[in-house]
Amino acid sequence: SALGPSPMAMKAYIKAAQELHRYPDPTYNKLRETIGQKFDIPSDQIICGVGSDEILKLACRAFISPGDEGLYVAHSFSMYPIAIKSVGGVPIEVADNNYTTDVDNILAALNERTKLIFIANPNNPTGTYLPMAEIERLWKNIPKHVLLVLDAAYAEFINRQDYDAGIELVNKSKNVLMTRTFSKLYGLAALRLGWGYACKELATTLDKLRDPFNVPSSAQAAGVAALNDTAFQNKAFEHNDRWRCWLEKELISLGLTVIPSSTNFILFRFDNPDKSATYANDFLTKHGYIL
Repeated sequence: SALGPSPMAMKAYIKAAQELHRYPDPTYNKLRETIGQKFDIPSDQIICGVGSDEILKLACRAFISPGDEGLYVAHSFSMYPIAIKSVGGVPIEVADNNYTTDVDNILAALNERTKLIFIANPNNPTGTYLPMAEIERLWKNIPKHVLLVLDAAYAEFINRQDYDAGIELVNKSKNVLMTRTFSKLYGLAALRLGWGYACKELATTLDKLRDPFNVPSSAQAAGVAALNDTAFQNKAFEHNDRWRCWLEKELISLGLTVIPSSTNFILFRFDNPDKSATYANDFLTKHGYIL
């Protein structure tokens, strides 16, 4: 978030410093209850971790044995192949279509060794998204033993009628895991706090694989406060929505090709031979802007 963390979250974090001598709640009950209430989902199907990255790695530990394959889409989160390799799996990159996840390409890449599919929706770093109808079409056409991981790290920035972060699909499936994070809209990136939602059996399995006391008390407290500060969330969303649109128009006016974004970042291309991405990056870096 361009606005940083919620003042309520910062206050809760500072207050938590008074009990640094105590181990954190190993089952993060208050945090799970607050997530459950906010998103109207059962708290016993929620698992929390050190960023959503930890949840992604737990999924690989649960589903992939050495030699098994995990699929991920080109131009997506670099953590996917790293997580797959960390358990001896084989990462398989699937081509996208105009920087957007292509369901047919994923289905064509499936084979008997496929155990897991990673999809970032909206996608990082392209900013594009797939409608829920396409996600459901994919789910209906994969084997039941293959886990579909919907990484919805940027879900809070999108407001489209045809989009769902994955909650509806999890509610009717046994092989779907949705992951979320507090690092983006909530502005708590330094605390490394994420969560996942799956059917009870899958959530229980992932919970058995995590390290004990994996989520610090300070992160739990700040997360609860951030979730409860709805006014700040709305402010951060509106700020991003306004200025993303402004920046898209400015980039287009410079003759750059903008990939339509549903997130808090924009991917743009230098198709004009007189304009160079390398030159622009060097120029901005010298002036204190890191892309």
